[in-house]
Amino acid sequence: MPERAANSGLVRPLPRLRAGIVGGGRGAFIGSVHRMAAELDGQALVVAGAMSSDPATARQSAAAWCLERSYDSYAQMALDEAADEGGIDFVIIATPNHLHYPVAKAFLTAGIHVICDKPLAFTVAEGEELVRLVEGGTTLFALTHNYTGYPAVRQAREMVRTGQLGGIRKVMVEYTQDWLMQPLEDRGNKQAEWRTDPARAGLGGCVGDIGSHAENLLEFITGLKIEALCADLSCVVTGRRLDDDGNILLRLSGGAKGTLLCSQIACGEENRLSIRVYGSEAGLEWHQQEPNTLIYKAAGKPWMHLRTGQNYMSEPAKAAARMPAGHPEGYIEAFANIYRGFIEDVRCVGSGQAPLRSYPGVQDGLRGLRFIERAVASSKSGSVWLRM
Repeated sequence: MPERAANSGLVRPLPRLRAGIVGGGRGAFIGSVHRMAAELDGQALVVAGAMSSDPATARQSAAAWCLERSYDSYAQMALDEAADEGGIDFVIIATPNHLHYPVAKAFLTAGIHVICDKPLAFTVAEGEELVRLVEGGTTLFALTHNYTGYPAVRQAREMVRTGQLGGIRKVMVEYTQDWLMQPLEDRGNKQAEWRTDPARAGLGGCVGDIGSHAENLLEFITGLKIEALCADLSCVVTGRRLDDDGNILLRLSGGAKGTLLCSQIACGEENRLSIRVYGSEAGLEWHQQEPNTLIYKAAGKPWMHLRTGQNYMSEPAKAAARMPAGHPEGYIEAFANIYRGFIEDVRCVGSGQAPLRSYPGVQDGLRGLRFIERAVASSKSGSVWLRM
């Protein structure tokens, strides 16, 4: 909390945290999203970066962002920033998937807190190593599964936890898009190029890129774990090397069943992430493209449309809301809620207090990697059931 200056009525504000970024340079979408989310509350400022593996692009990108310091390599950035008393407090990782592990390891080893785009790493083995590094050290690690930051999602989680749905029986989650309906990777589209390249994206295409968000949302809201799955993944676009469509059956802890659909060739869909949770007494439904509304379906009663910003919402939902009722709670605000919790913990650790860890972390990331690996293995084996 801000301190009052001695013998005055003025408040001495806490200094802004200093952030760095690796990746996210010219032509990237997610880098700017991370920067806006990190800086939205005025608690942090991005001051340094190694924004591209190409030195010229890195410098141009840093200049365009008015950064104080630009680096040609993330390894040098980790060393220099750790050695500087005025160096960064945390680093943002916004690179393609294959670089998440080496970049995270470099900064964690240097004693710098990390907030990373999903997935956690390139392989399960890398993810397990990051878990060991984080849990055996003192540095914080956050994973930006940003959809968990929406107020309505936190309301849904609270209603499940407090028993308002009864026992959970069935969960249906889907994430569908159409942006890869055509072979954009062959037409110079940078985002499509790396997301469809096994050397940079990893084992999974669609299932890794957006299916992992659906997996995380399901487990976050319900508190249930995926215990086994049966996956049918497809490469619909001719010549594509990674899946662009997936249909997955799920067995959840406690005996509940589920389905998970993910597709990037679903014509007409923009960013359709939605979830339905059915319990013994009520059901819930949420759609990311209509983020302010959570539908509650109690047995034998009219559906209730719960709205973000209203006083009847739970405390976790109200704490996540940034807008008055009726104003859309958007993608950037949800992203910023992850950053707000992470930044609060960086301050806590810096003052010797225990972190609250209100955001997805390395264990969530490891579950995501195992989900991708198991889904790909199931599909390649003829859509057999495999345990997580």
